[in-house]
Amino acid sequence: MKPSCLSGRSVSRLANVVRAGALALVLVLAAGAAGCRPRHQQLCQGYLEGEFVAVAAPVGGTLERLDIRRGDPVQPGQSLYQLDLEPEATALREARHRLDQARARQTNLTKGRRPSELASLEAQLDRARATLRLSELDLERRVRLSSDAVIAPAELDLAQARCDADRAAVTALTADLETARLAAREDELAAAAAEVKALTAAVARAQWALAQKTQDAPTNAWVHEVLFRPGEWVAPGAPVVLLLPPENIRARFYVPEADLARCRLGGAVQVHLDGIPNPLRATIDHVSAQAEFTPPVLYNRENRAKLVFRVEARFEPAEARTLRIGQPADVVLPSGDS
Repeated sequence: MKPSCLSGRSVSRLANVVRAGALALVLVLAAGAAGCRPRHQQLCQGYLEGEFVAVAAPVGGTLERLDIRRGDPVQPGQSLYQLDLEPEATALREARHRLDQARARQTNLTKGRRPSELASLEAQLDRARATLRLSELDLERRVRLSSDAVIAPAELDLAQARCDADRAAVTALTADLETARLAAREDELAAAAAEVKALTAAVARAQWALAQKTQDAPTNAWVHEVLFRPGEWVAPGAPVVLLLPPENIRARFYVPEADLARCRLGGAVQVHLDGIPNPLRATIDHVSAQAEFTPPVLYNRENRAKLVFRVEARFEPAEARTLRIGQPADVVLPSGDS
């Protein structure tokens, strides 16, 4: 028996059924796609972008401790990492010792000589006064003898010279004793005070450098990336941790030149993301000043349609906590009459 075959009329009927089913399927899919996004509104494609906070120390050193891992949430003041403290700690100790030395020198300049030194000068002055009294008595005797022509005039002159010398010694020792009781000169005191101020600033700088070896989180954020590992040398100013605060996540999308007038700073847009059923509201805070992907030709009506402008919109921090950079986004622009 020969196998049965479809007649031409049956094949034609089957083809019509297949075409009708395919058309119905396309209509269903089109209706479903239309329900996923708002109708009669301009959709602009884009993605989520983040502005990172690079945490770096202004001083270098070996990375000694890492307190966080990639993906960890951090709070303000939470420790992120610490570099080797020993060089700055040693410099701080040295600066403090120098400051103590300068303060002691300044205090010493405000005082006179030590009591034992003053006592020595006073004893020398007493001895000079006693010598002066003896010289004065000898001079009186020789004046009487010289009036009676008992001694030669030269002996009288010698007694007078000894008396004058002893009187000058008393005057000098009296001045030395007064000077020993005084403090240093004003210029020396001013120089000592300036040295104390300079070393005080050096101590503050050393304390600041030591504090910079430990870096804390400046704000609420996620740890996006850790660029060094413990034991590695970190140059001054080199970022060790990249943080991503929620408020730094924004939608970056591109708007055709014809729809640019609908994008105003402060205007609201709706951002549709995969996996999130409801659109998120974002506020436009940047519109690029020049077009991108612009062909180097004159702007006629045909190539003006190729002009796009970069626009950025920020989310509310509470909503941005669940977002991740790199997510594709469809952005609904505000209506033209809004």
